[in-house]
Amino acid sequence: MTATMERPAQPPRTSVLPPVPKRPVPNPHVVAVWGIMIMLLGGGAWSLWELEVTPANVFGHFDNAARFIERAFPLNWPPLSELLAMTAETLGIVFLATGFSVFVSTPIAIMAAASTTSGRFSWTVSRLVIIFCRAVPDLVFAIILFRLFGLGALTGILAMGISSIGMIGKLYADAIEELDRGPSEAVEAAGGGRWQWILSTVIPQLIPQMIATGLHRYDINLRTSVILGYVGVPGIGYYLSGALETMQWQRGMALALWVLMLCIVVELISMGIRAAIMSPSSGDRSFLGLIKAADRSGWATHEPVRTRSGAVRVSPPWTGARWMRFGGIGILVVLLVASLIASNIRWEQIPRGVERFIPTISEFIPGTQGRFVDYWLPALIETVQMGLAATLLGLVLALPVGAMAARNVAPTPTVALCFRIFIVVNRAIPELILAIVLLVILGFGPVPGVLALAFGTTGLFSKLFADSIEETDVRVQNALRAGGATRIQVFFGSTLRQVAPAMVAHIMYQVDNNVRNSTLLGIVGAGGIGYWLMQTQAQLAYDVLSFLILSVLLIVIVLEAIAVYIRNVIR
Repeated sequence: MTATMERPAQPPRTSVLPPVPKRPVPNPHVVAVWGIMIMLLGGGAWSLWELEVTPANVFGHFDNAARFIERAFPLNWPPLSELLAMTAETLGIVFLATGFSVFVSTPIAIMAAASTTSGRFSWTVSRLVIIFCRAVPDLVFAIILFRLFGLGALTGILAMGISSIGMIGKLYADAIEELDRGPSEAVEAAGGGRWQWILSTVIPQLIPQMIATGLHRYDINLRTSVILGYVGVPGIGYYLSGALETMQWQRGMALALWVLMLCIVVELISMGIRAAIMSPSSGDRSFLGLIKAADRSGWATHEPVRTRSGAVRVSPPWTGARWMRFGGIGILVVLLVASLIASNIRWEQIPRGVERFIPTISEFIPGTQGRFVDYWLPALIETVQMGLAATLLGLVLALPVGAMAARNVAPTPTVALCFRIFIVVNRAIPELILAIVLLVILGFGPVPGVLALAFGTTGLFSKLFADSIEETDVRVQNALRAGGATRIQVFFGSTLRQVAPAMVAHIMYQVDNNVRNSTLLGIVGAGGIGYWLMQTQAQLAYDVLSFLILSVLLIVIVLEAIAVYIRNVIR
């Protein structure tokens, strides 16, 4: 008899499927950022419609343009001696204003940087100072200082200098936070105090950034000086405003062309110096790189350097780099003395302004304004609309220009060079001059202001866009090309996606900038709250003026807060 063993029961078979991957949960902050950007772009489109920036209003005035050209040409140039004198005065005022802002911004930036601040209180106060100086336009500072010091160069120097602290202080503080902490920690470990390691390690590392930022701000202040000429700041802007206000178009356009050439020359010089100073490569072929190489060959050694008598030399020798530093300091001193002479500062205005400070401030205490809703609120809304509309229009125009200016996207290097030249010329034209010309052609209203701001926005966006494209990872683009993608597919599938975060930050910066600039363009009738600022200043209604200033300041602070939030999210 054989025993049979039963097979154990098998469990029922079930089909085992791989787990379904869960969709990633979107970051709520990223969603909020894109929501803000869609709202801003939608607000720009709505503003273009509300302000009637239509093709008919833009291109339907060719007859006015032809009549303006007939009245503006031939150009009526002032005598050469007068032209050189007003040019020297303008350049001197701008140099002193920029130097003042660099000098004052450095300690403010040290207190505003997290790595060098002395405490929470100093960090908060310095950051508030930077925000305040960035939010208040130069024109507003000039109006207030005009009440203190009267007409003259001192008002322009202080107005541009105080306003520049906002930009320079912020950039300096950001640069300090990105510096290498190793040298500072070494000095601290050796027993050095706070200001010892700041002066011996932070400032030397910051000097290239200080020079580059100062040169960039000099360009901006040169264009700003044209605007401040309308409130009595001497220089080319003052004579230009007088010629345009009296409809001397031939003289006005001659001075405007001279300002344009000055801005282009200064921009090209500044670009060259900034490129040499900020060159990251130690083996570069730039002038500064050769100087550094000469310095290393003669001094960077562990062996002691001895004099002819055999004594150990403790001071650095006069190598190329030391001569470069000494020569740079000498040039700055010469420029400072020349600027003080050319700007014709009336020093007696300083004690008089100090004496009048308290009475003047009391005049600016804002009061209750019953006409705010009827008169000034629509003007404030129009100012914001102008900024949004100009940003959208400039962005649309800058996308193709910036793409063609990027060397890794343009069809040929010649095309990229031509578009780069266009960007330089575009950025050199002051918005106020362009707005005045458009006002004559198109008439008063916000349309000329929007077009002038959009033109300037196109230049800045194009430069930032082109620089961002050239910094993209070309390996991703090459991979798409290897897969058979066309040039357009590579651009939209790789290049544009890589530069999108940077463009978001640039858009927020330009919205803030255009809102402030639209305030300035209102002084010549190009729409916005600037018209009421000038009217209240002319009527000595300083309580109303301060109320309007606070209203503009509130709008700019809100935009700044949104921009900071977006930068923190996309960083």
